[in-house]
Amino acid sequence: MRATSFVVLGVALGLTGAVVANVVSAATPGPVSGLALYRLVYEKTLADYVEPPDPVKLNAAAINSMLASLDPHSNYFDAKALKEFQTSMRGEEFGGLGLEVMQENGVVRVVSPIDDTPAARAGVLAGDLIVKIDQTPVKGLTLKQAVDKMRGPAHTHVAITVQRGSDLKDDKVFDIVREIIHVQPVRSHIAGGDIGYIRITQFNEQTYDALKAAMAKFRASHVKLKGYILDLRNNPGGLLSQSVRVVNSFIDSGEIVSTRGRTPDLYQEYDARPGYNLSGDKPTVVLINGGSASASEIVSGALKDLHRATLIGTRSFGKGSVQTVLPLEDDGALKLTTARYFTPSGTSIQAKGIAPDYRVLENIPDDLKGKVESMGEASLQGHLKNGTDEKKGSDAYVPPDPAKDTQLAAAIDLLHGKPPIVKAMNDPVQ
Repeated sequence: MRATSFVVLGVALGLTGAVVANVVSAATPGPVSGLALYRLVYEKTLADYVEPPDPVKLNAAAINSMLASLDPHSNYFDAKALKEFQTSMRGEEFGGLGLEVMQENGVVRVVSPIDDTPAARAGVLAGDLIVKIDQTPVKGLTLKQAVDKMRGPAHTHVAITVQRGSDLKDDKVFDIVREIIHVQPVRSHIAGGDIGYIRITQFNEQTYDALKAAMAKFRASHVKLKGYILDLRNNPGGLLSQSVRVVNSFIDSGEIVSTRGRTPDLYQEYDARPGYNLSGDKPTVVLINGGSASASEIVSGALKDLHRATLIGTRSFGKGSVQTVLPLEDDGALKLTTARYFTPSGTSIQAKGIAPDYRVLENIPDDLKGKVESMGEASLQGHLKNGTDEKKGSDAYVPPDPAKDTQLAAAIDLLHGKPPIVKAMNDPVQ
């Protein structure tokens, strides 16, 4: 399965020096490194800490700290967390708010609220920083601990405090009632009278089948379609295999994506298979923005490189890495970054994102201006580097009222033969 996720205490210097002196004098002579050093620290902590530590928590903290030093997307799942992750990837129901989140600099950032969930209806936006859950500060919690606090039985309340905007001074408190969240990965309808609109919210195990059903529904409607709009805005990604199948639904042949790791055996190329094109080669527009990440960028990057679709919106998030879930003997798993992926043209979009063919901005309400920008992969501490021209910052706002959605309107106009009005690509926010 592949997917698209410290406390420093100040003490008196004199006391710190005394403690270090005691440790050094008691330590075994000679160099100690690697696992031997970890074992030494672990055993001394268990034996000498002021109160008996929990060995399970101690190990989990050590593992997560180690993985956090690599990149923002590698982490450890214990058995419970792994089950929750698998539930999400299978598209099964769970009790919660409906947020895709990741940890960033000790707090939790919203990658995307899931459509038609309590969080989305309450007004939580992509890019919001969650700093408090009920009365508990998020700083100091692991991502799993924060997610556990937000999840819970349906019909129960939870208050989350978020900061939004570049100055992080605008605190907002949302009192939200949890619901059973069933992620509907694909929503579809006829737009503009003769266009098949397809919104993909997540790439889980149900995505391709749901897309296939939507295409069949369009064919059964007997509407003579002008083309398709594939809306991937604020889609945080998911399974690589599903993104490949979605691209194959619009093409008959060609490379879709390749992945490359540190050794030659980790090179893999994913090609389209004939007979899986569901689109009838009708013109297609893909909508992207700063919240379109990972599997969303595989789809939009492939369709752009293969000249199969026109991209409208703002620059995508820029997550160009692949994580592999590796089972462990403790019934948990390691989600480890094992490769970078490349679009058909051989381009790595890591920390750069994908620029749309037509840059179209939404009309952001005055109270949200400057507060709905996704900083992207390039802003994440410890992200994989990709040269000197990394890109930060891209609007990630989608109006809740489709009638006010200028990007959607531009896509409809383009499929009706009217090129949209674009913003210059060298504007500050792309």
